[in-house]
Amino acid sequence: MKKIKFENLGIDSIINSEKDRTYDVNNKFIQEVAYSPDTKDLHLLSEIIIKTSRTTVLEFGCGWSSLVFAASLRVNSNNLRDIKNYRRNNPFECHTVDSLNKYIDIAEKRIPQELKRYIKFYQSNVSMISWGGRIATEYKILPLVNPDFIYIDAPSVFDVDGDINGWNTKHKDMMPMMCDVLKIEHFLTPKTIIVLDGRTANARFLKCNLQRNWEYKFCKERDCHFFVLEEDALGKYSEKIIRDIYYKNGDWNIGDL
Repeated sequence: MKKIKFENLGIDSIINSEKDRTYDVNNKFIQEVAYSPDTKDLHLLSEIIIKTSRTTVLEFGCGWSSLVFAASLRVNSNNLRDIKNYRRNNPFECHTVDSLNKYIDIAEKRIPQELKRYIKFYQSNVSMISWGGRIATEYKILPLVNPDFIYIDAPSVFDVDGDINGWNTKHKDMMPMMCDVLKIEHFLTPKTIIVLDGRTANARFLKCNLQRNWEYKFCKERDCHFFVLEEDALGKYSEKIIRDIYYKNGDWNIGDL
C-alpha cells in the first residue's frame, strides 16, 4: 500500500511533538503516562482506512490510533461525498471504547477541534464471561454502530472485573481474550476488516470461533493479525458499496493489508 504521510492528514505536528519526549523503561511518558507513537503501525492503519475506503471504525482501546483514525476518516469524507446513498448511517465516525477514563482523557486532548466530529469516546468496564463454555472477557457497553473496520488493542488483562470459577486474567501469565467481536459477528457486512495489534492468543481464539467466511493473515514483521469478511453481497446496497466504495481506489485483498 502507498504510504500516507502524516502531513497529508494534518496531524504531523501533533505526532512529531511526542517523538523526543522522555519515556521510562515501560515506554510510558514520565509526566503524562502516555505511550509514545509507533509511527510504523500508525502509517499502516491510515493506509488501510484510506486505501479500502472505510466509513465506520470501532476501536477497542484508545491511543494514538484514535487520532489517526479520525484524520483518515476526514480524508475519506472528502473523497466519498455521496456515502448516504449507500446506507451507511454513521459515516466517517470512529467509535472508541476504553475501560479507563484517564486514557480517554489523554487521547481526547490530542484530537484537534477540526477532527472532533469524526470520533466519539466511550468508557466501559470489562468483565469476565463464559462464552460457549470458554472463558473470555467482554465490554459491558458497546457503541450502537455497525463498523466496517474493527481495531483491537485492548483491554489490558489487569483491567477486567470479576472471575469465572475463580479464574480471571489478572495474572502475569495470562493474555487478552476478548469475545466482543464474536457477539456482533452476524451483523457485520461483507468486506468488514478486523485488525489486532499483537494479541496472538486472542487472534487465535477469534479465528477458532468466528463462524462466517473470514480470510485471515498474520504479519510477523508488524506483529498484526488481519481478518477480512469475504462473502457475497447481502443485497443491492451491499453490492453497490463493495463495488463503488470499498474498491474505489482499486482492487485489493487480504494480502495487500
